[in-house]
Amino acid sequence: MTERAERAEKPFLYVVVCGAGVAADVGELIAAAQKRDWEVGVIATPVAMGGFFDTEAVQARTGRRIRSAWRTPGDPRPFPPPDAVAVAPATFNTVNKWAAGIADTLALATLCEAAGLGVPVAVLPCVADALAAHPAYQESLRRLRAMGVRFGEPYSGEPVAGGGRPEFGWARALELLDRR
Repeated sequence: MTERAERAEKPFLYVVVCGAGVAADVGELIAAAQKRDWEVGVIATPVAMGGFFDTEAVQARTGRRIRSAWRTPGDPRPFPPPDAVAVAPATFNTVNKWAAGIADTLALATLCEAAGLGVPVAVLPCVADALAAHPAYQESLRRLRAMGVRFGEPYSGEPVAGGGRPEFGWARALELLDRR
């Protein structure tokens, strides 16, 4: 029997948050996931922890501490194993490092492990158009797609015609996971 079956609880979603301006609204993804009956744990990159989102509000919403650093060997695992992972927003650095197998932060190590465990992963990239055109980024997208990672529409945060910024589309990550 798997650890998941033994727990007989709601499915568990890891939300990996990177340092991009839209991260301030990550509560939208958490709320949408909880509405769909997911338990949620947040893992943030060190950059994201530097003020990109309201950590206290996220912890209050999930009822769990945000993880950003590795636990010590004797500490218990703070989250159950994931049933799925949503990376939102996903930055240029995170996508490229992940595709290269670099696990120098807890967030990246979690993503690298998810691939090895066959855990479904949905990604909402937030990458400026100039960076998205970089050949390394394009190759990283190809590599991650070949690993089964599902990507939402690119988001550059650039103003749209008529002013304003487009919606980030947080719930799209959950729709991508529903297609498993």
